[in-house]
Amino acid sequence: MPSLRRTDPPAGDAAAPAPRKRFTRQLYFWVLVAIALGIAVGILFPAQASQMKWLADLFIKLVKVVIAPTIFCTVVVGIAGLGNLAKAGGLALRTVTYFIATTLIALAIGLVTINVLRPGVGLGMSFDEDAAADTISEATSTEADGISGFILHLVPESFFGAFVDGQLIQVLVVAILVACALTMLGKRAEGAIRGLTTIQDVMFGVIKIVMYAAPIGAFGGMAYTVGEYGGQILSSLAYFMLSFYATCVLFIVGFLGLVARVAGFSLLKFIRLIRDELLIVLGTSSSESVLPRMMTKLEAAGTKKSVVGLTIPTGYSFNLDGTAIYMTMGAIFIAQATGVEVGVWTQVGLLLFMLLSSKGAAGVSGAGLVTLAASLAAFDSVIPLAGIALIVGIDRFMSEARALTNLIGNGVGTLVIARWTGDLDRERLAHVLDNPNSINMDELMRVDGGAEAAPQGDGEAAGAAADTADPAGDDSEADTSGDKKAAPSAAG
Repeated sequence: MPSLRRTDPPAGDAAAPAPRKRFTRQLYFWVLVAIALGIAVGILFPAQASQMKWLADLFIKLVKVVIAPTIFCTVVVGIAGLGNLAKAGGLALRTVTYFIATTLIALAIGLVTINVLRPGVGLGMSFDEDAAADTISEATSTEADGISGFILHLVPESFFGAFVDGQLIQVLVVAILVACALTMLGKRAEGAIRGLTTIQDVMFGVIKIVMYAAPIGAFGGMAYTVGEYGGQILSSLAYFMLSFYATCVLFIVGFLGLVARVAGFSLLKFIRLIRDELLIVLGTSSSESVLPRMMTKLEAAGTKKSVVGLTIPTGYSFNLDGTAIYMTMGAIFIAQATGVEVGVWTQVGLLLFMLLSSKGAAGVSGAGLVTLAASLAAFDSVIPLAGIALIVGIDRFMSEARALTNLIGNGVGTLVIARWTGDLDRERLAHVLDNPNSINMDELMRVDGGAEAAPQGDGEAAGAAADTADPAGDDSEADTSGDKKAAPSAAG
């Protein structure tokens, strides 16, 4: 059997304690420090802090540079590794079905809580139509023309158009087509798959380098938010903000907690596992900033590569739970604040329309606010579209909650779908959730360790991703090497 890395204990010693990094060497520590400093600078020097958004934007742009090729390679290698188009189609159908169901529930929860809490009733607020002009213009330019427009948006203008425009949903479509073609080629496609795996390794190496700048991005994003909008917290819109935060918590703890429990794992332990990613998202207000890290971590936690490769990218386009909650709550809040009564059936129609429009917003910058405006445009005769100006000022504070909810929802969804399809190593997941330090992201995102990784059978391929530090192992090889398994370890 090929040798394991020096971090792996002998087989059968899976209970060995994982070596722990010092607290000051953990990524989450420096992100926390950066967030605290950002808040302090925003309070003490608001004028200067309001000019620091470029730090967060720079970090996000650096990550986005590699997201499209990483998604493409991961999806192609993952689906091709299944070796069966029928199985890939079944996985895709279950993924989309689950995401549509959870989005519908998120929309419904947002609609119910905004009607129960009624934060906009009695405000009698007026709005400046000019303040919403930019958002309305952007929404108009990105609004899909019904179902046909949404379907047409799935296909890029050219093969490389999706990569140039950064449209993840289009990258996903192209990747699925290429993966199907490679699967039909059989053994002749092995060289192409190895090449894509190597490219993926390079992308992970770039991501590892970029992550050193995560605290800087978190600092800039938080300083800008507090410096630019800090005073808004004390305004009459604070109740609406708190209502939205409470609804997100209700959705995560209540609904996702129940889903996780049915799937056989603890939501709280899962949140602890992805604490680094959550803090980065909190500082940057962008769940895309940790997309590659989430894929790597979920695979290392016991999810088969093919499931992660298809589910996470699809989730970033089809499972924006936080955005869904924001859309229904924002629309009804505007109606309440302007004294407009919206009937029950109109609200149901709005919910169903948003179920579609929330999917069409994938890849749109500031998707929450823009998609809300695009949805209101279809109901402008009932809810004034220009009322979007009422929440433009606090949208930045809402974006953190949206991004965090989106991230947790996609992570839970990936594990649930893996369990549903029988592609989840439940023992490995339980071990990782109990011992989160058993996943060493520095090792996992190395680009020089693929040759040393032992081939793994189906049941342990995900565990080996953490223990052998090979996040891009080929599932097609794993399926034929069940006699060369290595025991999952607690190596960190």
